[in-house]
Amino acid sequence: MKKYELVETDIIKIGKGNVYRIKAVRDFGVVKAGDLGGYIESEKNLSHEGNAWVYKNAKVFEDSFVSENARVYGGVKVFGNAKIYGNSMVSGSAKVYENAEVYEDAKVSGNATVIGNAKVCRNMWVRGDTIIL
Repeated sequence: MKKYELVETDIIKIGKGNVYRIKAVRDFGVVKAGDLGGYIESEKNLSHEGNAWVYKNAKVFEDSFVSENARVYGGVKVFGNAKIYGNSMVSGSAKVYENAEVYEDAKVSGNATVIGNAKVCRNMWVRGDTIIL
């Protein structure tokens, strides 16, 4: 059962493609039906299972994927083949891309960048201007 839909009238051009605002179509976790979320390129970027959500102006695109109970907030960009899952949270102006993964109870915030094949997991907290390769 779907938990969100793409808002076809709220589009941002990013690189060679577009990202679409999402809108919840049912209640789950703290999200209520009708709530607007952030932006994704397509339904391949955000699971309809669990409580995962992309909030505010965060953007998830290319082949990246947010699932389980993960939360992506603020001006975050998740792209490439990056994966955000578990109970993790990415916020601020952070970037997670290439083949990077953020999972379990990890947090990435501020201007932090997680890139390449880096894995941020368990109770790790990456913040500030940190770059994890």
